[in-house]
Amino acid sequence: MIPLLSVTGLAKSYQGVRAVDGVSFEMHANEIVGIIGPNGSGKSTTVDCITGFQTADAGDVRMEGAPLQALAAWQIARAGLMRTFQTVRVYEQLTLEENLLAAMAQFDATNWLDALFRTPRLRAADSSARARARTLINMAGLTRYHDAPVGILSYGQKKLVALISALMPKPRLVILDEPVAGVNPTRIREIEAALRLLRDEGETFLIIEHNMDFIMNLCDRVIVFDQGRKLTEGTPAAVHADARVLEAYLGVRP
Repeated sequence: MIPLLSVTGLAKSYQGVRAVDGVSFEMHANEIVGIIGPNGSGKSTTVDCITGFQTADAGDVRMEGAPLQALAAWQIARAGLMRTFQTVRVYEQLTLEENLLAAMAQFDATNWLDALFRTPRLRAADSSARARARTLINMAGLTRYHDAPVGILSYGQKKLVALISALMPKPRLVILDEPVAGVNPTRIREIEAALRLLRDEGETFLIIEHNMDFIMNLCDRVIVFDQGRKLTEGTPAAVHADARVLEAYLGVRP
C-alpha cells in the first residue's frame, strides 16, 4: 500500500552545518505519529522542508506517491497537507466561526463574479463551509464560543482554533508544530481528547512536540530525532524503553 506521506533521504544544511541529515519515514492514513527530540535535533527544519516553507538540499517527499518537493507551500496545502505553527495564528477580533471561514476562503473555488452576483455556487460553498465549521467547533468542545471573538479565548483554546482552522479544507494530513507548548494541563487534556476524536473521525496527524507525556499518551508511533538524524521509531512503549532515547535527551547512558 502506498504511504500517505513518504519522506526519503531529506537533508538540509546551513553554512555547512547539517541540520537535517538523511531523514526517512512514512505515514499512513488515520494515525497519529509524534516526532520528538532535543532542541536543535532537526524537527522543525524537517517540517519546514516537507511543507515547502524551506527548500531541502536533497531528498524526496511524496503524498500518496505524488512528489511535493518542487511545489510552493500554498500548492502543498492545496494538495492536502496542512500545518499549524508554534506561534498561534488567529484573528483576535473575528468570531470563532469567522476565523474558520477565513481559513477556508483560500481553498474556495468561487470567484469575484460569484461574489458579485451571489450565484448558487457561492451560496452552496458558503453553506458547506458553515456546516464544516459547526462540526469542527463541536468536535473541539468550543460550541459555546461559536459567535464569540477569538480574542477572549485562552491560549490553549486558541491552539484548538488553529487546529480546527487547518482542518477546514478537509486535508489528508495535518502537521502540528508544538500544539501544547505553553498550554496548561487542563487544556492539554482537552487538545488530546479532541485529537483522538478527530483521528476516530478519519483525520491523520503528524505532531512535533516537547511534551513527552502528551506524545506518549496520544500517538500510535513515535519518531525520535537526534543531531539531524532519525535515531529510532516505534510504539510509545518501545521508544520509552530505548536506552538511546534517554542518552539523546540527557547525554548519558542509563
